[in-house]
Formats: sequence, C-alpha cells, structure tokens
Amino acid sequence: MKKSPWTRLLSFSKQIAPKSGWQFLAVGSLPVLVGAGAIVAYRPGWMPAEVAPQISALTPSALLKPEPPKLTSSLSVALAPVCLQGTQLGYQASTSVPTDFKPTTFSAKSAEFANDWKAKLAEAPFPQINARARLAKVPIMMYHDIVAEKEVFFDVTPQEFEAHLQLIQQNGLTPISLDQLVEHLKTGIPLPPKPIVLTFDDGYLGHYTFVYPLLKKYRYPAAFSIYPAKIDKPRGRPGMTWAQIQEMAADPLVTIASHSVNHPSDLREITDDAKLAFEMTESKRSLEAKLNLPIKYFVYPEGKNDERVQQAAIAAGYQAAWTMSDEANLFAAESENLFNISRIGQSQTEKVIAEANGGPPITFFKEGLNFSAPVELMKTTVNKVPLIMAYGGKPTTIHAKTRAQVEEILQGTPAIAGVDGGFFSLEFLDSNKMIGPVMAQSGEFVSAPQGSLIKLEGRPLVLINDQTIRYVPFDPLKHNTREGVEAELSGVKDAFVAGAWLVKDGQPQSAETFRGLFGFDAERDRAFWGIDKADRPVVGVSGDYVNSVALGEALAKAGIREAVMLDSGASASLAFKGESMMSYTPRPVPHVVALMPPLQTNSACQTAANP
Repeated sequence: MKKSPWTRLLSFSKQIAPKSGWQFLAVGSLPVLVGAGAIVAYRPGWMPAEVAPQISALTPSALLKPEPPKLTSSLSVALAPVCLQGTQLGYQASTSVPTDFKPTTFSAKSAEFANDWKAKLAEAPFPQINARARLAKVPIMMYHDIVAEKEVFFDVTPQEFEAHLQLIQQNGLTPISLDQLVEHLKTGIPLPPKPIVLTFDDGYLGHYTFVYPLLKKYRYPAAFSIYPAKIDKPRGRPGMTWAQIQEMAADPLVTIASHSVNHPSDLREITDDAKLAFEMTESKRSLEAKLNLPIKYFVYPEGKNDERVQQAAIAAGYQAAWTMSDEANLFAAESENLFNISRIGQSQTEKVIAEANGGPPITFFKEGLNFSAPVELMKTTVNKVPLIMAYGGKPTTIHAKTRAQVEEILQGTPAIAGVDGGFFSLEFLDSNKMIGPVMAQSGEFVSAPQGSLIKLEGRPLVLINDQTIRYVPFDPLKHNTREGVEAELSGVKDAFVAGAWLVKDGQPQSAETFRGLFGFDAERDRAFWGIDKADRPVVGVSGDYVNSVALGEALAKAGIREAVMLDSGASASLAFKGESMMSYTPRPVPHVVALMPPLQTNSACQTAANP
C-alpha cells in the first residue's frame, strides 16, 4: 500500500545519492530525538563551506515517492511536507517514537548544520528554558513506591500502575526520556505530539520488582531518582540493591538521577555550604562509580529548593533538576528554569494527559506565516503573570457597525477566537470610530482626521494579507490612505493602529519605547496580539492586572516573538468558541482581531506533493 507522503518516515545516511534541485540534510541523532532526526530543506550556499561538499541534492519528488532511496542509516527521520498557502510547499521537522538513546548533544551537532537550523534551535542561555519550548505542554508524572498492597494514600499498586500505562497507550501519548525532555527545554526542538515523562523517587524495591518489568513490556522510558543511603539497606520500606540498580541502569529505557546522599527533608535548612555540597556531589560521585555512567540530573528531596540550593546543584555539575509541589500542577515548560522543573503527582494522570502537547513542528523555508495550524486555547502563568491566549488559524479583523461584546461580534462568523482590537473614540456610546485609520475584511478603508494623526506617529501599524502579518511604525504622511498601506504590504486586507510594541524581534520592550503612552505603566487588564515562535498568530489577554513592560517580558518568555498592545483596561476581552474568557463583563468594543479556521490543503498542493 502506498504510504501518504504527509506522514511517511524516511531514513537517510550521511552519504546522500546525488539528484537535482533542492537540497536536504538528515540531521544527526540528538538525545531528545533518541534515534529520531529531522529534515532541513536548505538552499545551496547556506551550509558551512566545510560541510556543504558532503551533502548532495535531493528533489522533493524523489523524497515523496512511495519507496525512499535505498540508504543505510541509524537515523529515523520524520519528513512532513505541508501546504501553507496556495501552491507553497514547506517542510516540517518533527520527532518520532524513541528507538535508541545515542549520547550526543545539540551543541556538538549544530556546528555541522545550516545557520537557519541553528538559529531556530539555538540553546537558551543556561539555565533558562527556551521560549519556543514554552509552546509545549509536557506532563512529568511523579511516582513513589509501587506496592502489592497500599499502606498510605500515595501508594500505587502494580495493577493501578499498569492501568496508567494502558491509559497512556490508549490516548496515543509517547513517554520520553529525561534527555529528550531537557534538550527540548534547552532548544525548543519539537517533541512527539503527546509526550509524557515518567519519574519514580527514592529507589524502592517495588521499582525493580513491579515497575521495571512493566516498562520493558510497554517499551516505555522512565527515570529513577536514587539516594545511596537507601541502597542495600531496608530503612523502613526496602530499597533496591546495587545489583538491581546496575541491571536497570544498563537498560536504555532507564535514566538514573541523583536524589542526594541521605534524603534530608529540606535542603534549604542545611546552612553549612560544605554539607549541602556533600549531599549533591557525593551522591553523584557514588552513583557514577557504581554504575559507570554519567549522572546528569538531580531530584530535590521532597521538592524543596531555593536559589542557593539550585546554585549548589549547578556547581555539582548537574544539567537540570526536578522539584514537586503540593500547591500547583505545572507542565515542564511552566517551570522557572532548568533547575526547578515541575512535576505532577501520579493521581492527576487522567486529568493531564488530555492536555499533553509536544509543541508545533518546525517549518523551514516557506514564505509567509503559518496560517494552517489549528486554533487552540492556552492558559499559563509566566513570570507570575497569568496569560490566556488563543493561537493558530488565519487572522483577520472585524470593524463592527456598533459596539458590542467580542463574542457577540464574532457570532455568525466562522471565527474560533477573537480579542478586542484597536483603540476607539469614546465620544459616543455606540460609536465605531477608531483612533487612526482602519481597514477590515469588508474591504472598506476608513481614514482618520488629520489632526489626530500626529499623536499616533511611530505606533505599530498592523497589516494583514492572506499570507503574513506585518507591523510597521505608523507614518501620518503615508498611512492614512488605502494606497499608503497597500504600498507597505501587497494584497493587504486588514489595517489598524495598535498602542505599542510589547515584544519586538523576540525581545521585550523597555519603558522608554512606549514614548509616554498614557497608562502604559499602570497595573490593569491588558489585551494583545502577535506572532509566536512557531509563526502562528496569537491573540490574548492577561489574567490579572499587569503593566505593559512586565507583560512584554512575560510574553517574550512565553514564546511570543512579536506582540503589540490592543485596547486594554475595561475593554480587554478574549472570546474562544463563542464564550468569553473574562471573569468580568468588559466594555463593549467596535473592533476585533479574530482567528478564523486554519487554511486547508488544496488540490494544487496535493499535486505539488505528488508529482
């Protein structure tokens, strides 16, 4: 049976048979990919000089035939051609199900690849989490003892644990390793569509007796945090022996992490720096000596840590560290940094697997933005700023005849989500007069009175056509006519003036850039819209009062690369699938930025994909 070119996995070797046309590179196995690579389409001349001679050309038609070239490689590569607009054909890099665990790093491999690849997957400054990784939702499940009969409420029986594995399997989730997760958090490399991480604390005998056989049965990776004081000693509930841990550690499915030497209840209370260092370093040294493998990760006993404890873990040579909390269930990317990665108690398994998401795939060499992604809602908190955002779909604006709630303006349209738009005149209660020129999908261009334009100079002029979004500084002499905005963006269909840039080129904007905009530094509800690191349109609001500078900092950290302020305060309003996302009744507005259903693959694209 002919496999669909949209989902086919291809294997490539380092020696690629010569063809003609576009060139493709099979990217090496990263620990996060665990045997999976990615395809990067690149134009001749983009590769470093020392690498380019090793790479030969392959045409899209050659790659999309039912049978891939007869090449040998240990790399399993996911190639997904996608039609974004018209006959445009782009290629997305994504990961596949883990097959092996080859030790390598992004940094070691990245020097071999084109600048475009390195730029999109550059590691965040240590120990920060990559902004692109913030677009994913990876649950890290935390287990303690697995026992034949329960003794305390957090005990899990083997039958219950296998039921969790079956639930994971039935819902199409992919358990991933700590290596895969950490590389994702560092670089933003996309994970399988529904990833999940399994972790087990304390080194109980039940981990060897019950958990390990089930992991082998389902071929699922997992991590076990061990503290040496429990090994070969009963200490209450029996722990594993060194022989058992060595057997497990030799299996590629298993990652061993350090859990201190003696499992103190609160590392923060160890005021002696030498004793704190001992708990970190001696555990690492002991495990490495006995297991003959590097111990890269630390798990804080009872999850308790602070900046001082985190710095001790960094000084001990760990690459990341995990915590736990009784107060909040956070996905991995909602964590503060790589040394305070959150986990979720196993009792929440059924609840969190529905939200698991590996992040959008990386698309290379397409014109325009990604208007083909599904429209989804995300609620998260970054830098203590709650954010409610909808992303995906095709953006448009609606200039209503009168003011109304956002969900009312969207009613009767195909829009899936929308946020209140540009600033408007408060002169009359039902006026739809905007502050500045406006052009909406109706095709009508409404200019603004000349006297008001000087105050708008330099603010973001928002322009949208069928392929892209552009923000340019508003020029009163150029942009108050249809011809003026059309000169900025060919085929423009929407235009309006926003309040200010919150994020520009991935960087949050400082107070100085707001140029005295009234109320920019006030704490109030805020509305915004922009583009995320996956080239998708995003609309959203803050879930609480925040000033513009703090909002920009949170958005940049949340994976937004461009964002502008919309009408805020009492007007801030977001609707998703016909329902308001606000905890209050906002002021009615006349203008909305909406997300329409995503663009679909058309016959022309099918022809391009099946030459």
